[in-house]
Amino acid sequence: MPRHPLALPLSPNTLSRRCGLAVLSLALGLGFALAASAPQARATDNIVVVRDLANRVGLVLGSAFACPDIAQTRVRSIADRLKMVISEVSTTDSERAELDRMFDSSVTQGSNSVKTERDCLIANRQLAELEKSFSDDSAAAPSSPPLQSSPAASEPLPPAQTASSVRGVTDSEIRFGIVAPMSGTSMALGHQMKLGIETAFNTINDAGGIGGRMMRLIAADEEADPLRATAAVKRLYEKSRIFAFIGNVGPGNTAAAIPYALEHRILFFAPLSGSQLARNNPPDRYVFNYRASYQEEIGTLLQYFINTRRLQPRQIAIFCAQDSYGNDVFTQAVKALRAMGQDSSLTRLTYTPNSLDVTPALSQLRQRNGGHPAPAVNLSDAQARPTRPAPASPLVKAIIIIAPYRLAARLIEATHNVYSGMSYASLSLGGSTELADELTMLGPDFVNGVIVTQVTPPVNGYSNTVLDYKKAMARYFPGERPSYISLEGYIATNILIEAMKRTEPLDTEHLIDTLETMEPLELGLGVEVGFKRIEHQALHKVWATRLNPQGKFEALELP
Repeated sequence: MPRHPLALPLSPNTLSRRCGLAVLSLALGLGFALAASAPQARATDNIVVVRDLANRVGLVLGSAFACPDIAQTRVRSIADRLKMVISEVSTTDSERAELDRMFDSSVTQGSNSVKTERDCLIANRQLAELEKSFSDDSAAAPSSPPLQSSPAASEPLPPAQTASSVRGVTDSEIRFGIVAPMSGTSMALGHQMKLGIETAFNTINDAGGIGGRMMRLIAADEEADPLRATAAVKRLYEKSRIFAFIGNVGPGNTAAAIPYALEHRILFFAPLSGSQLARNNPPDRYVFNYRASYQEEIGTLLQYFINTRRLQPRQIAIFCAQDSYGNDVFTQAVKALRAMGQDSSLTRLTYTPNSLDVTPALSQLRQRNGGHPAPAVNLSDAQARPTRPAPASPLVKAIIIIAPYRLAARLIEATHNVYSGMSYASLSLGGSTELADELTMLGPDFVNGVIVTQVTPPVNGYSNTVLDYKKAMARYFPGERPSYISLEGYIATNILIEAMKRTEPLDTEHLIDTLETMEPLELGLGVEVGFKRIEHQALHKVWATRLNPQGKFEALELP
């Protein structure tokens, strides 16, 4: 029987070893025929097949991206697997780059093809067929772990040959690593930071890269667990041989990664953290921050509540983790208050890290408010159901939230109807866009008036940087909404790119010298950003926004 014109030249066993069982099932799910052939089948035949595979899958994923009712996590899961296929099958960096561009172009084409609800129904069905091909494969081979659970699944080993002696730098690419939660309750933060960095990387790559080298990002999932973060940092450095870390997400991540980065003298750039651990004085040579510190963001909110809203410090609570990270945050809040000449009688409300339980904070808030409101009681035998307590007039009148978006929404939901007139404010690193989504689902009363600090200009603004970012996002990641976290990743990465353009030869030490000595940059933020030898934080400005009843951010003028 003649072989199908799209038959994969590798035998099933060889294909399974080389690309994983998920690749085999994906090919079958798309209608590719597998033909047993000699082990010495030409690699070019494999490229032809994967090229067609990328086109077909890209069209489906692009259509799904454009449909708001299809969960983006489903789409990203398939996209990540195909990216791994491309990396595994490519024999050269130029082949991989060509296939990546072809896949991205196909995604864009698929997204632009969606015009009606019927198109989305078709896209959902096609996406389900792709997902089924993976699940069928897992059922057939239970002894093989799913692709996404492999710790190195998104971290392919670098090419064996390189023309450069600098770790992570070859004659065709520069490899960066990000350690962030790509799954779990904080996965949106990791995804958005990765998205912003890759948007900046894709833009510079299309312009020729850095000296002809393409910028490449390798992600490692740490599930918001510091222990996993330590292993992920080590794996990216030792196995993926990255040039630098960029955009690591979370304070526990920062605490785990910085000692390793300093020990191995590797650049640790722009983490999503305002922790003092990343802001020693004098600064650690290999650690550079883009964003304002916790003290600066919290200080901005304290000034607003005390100077504008006329609250006393004892009427303000800080909601933060019950761990060393929370201790750091609360200490910085106290320092900010003392810098204002105020007493330090702030209330601390706590939560357990990686938990969505707000019960401890509710108990602490009740204690602080003199035991009010009291638990609901039965009024009589005739009225045998609990009644909601009347809204209390609390001693604590404002809560500053330093927590991931989902936990922040839980706290607001649990206290909003219990304490009359309570004000809420959240720091930027919790996920501004995601918090707005969570609160909007609860209703306009919950979202209206919530204050969120930002370390970028408004995403819905019209500055050159914001417009460039949104244009690039639409080009490279159609279907993804702009967000404050991805905008932060985009801006921070562009600062690094400007420094890399000016560094010759490109290695860690020369790059750090450039970062410390180049003139401040005007990136359209309204303020210049840059570093000095004694200052490794690019930005000190804090913007403030307030949510309206529709869940949209509006500028909030601060004193």
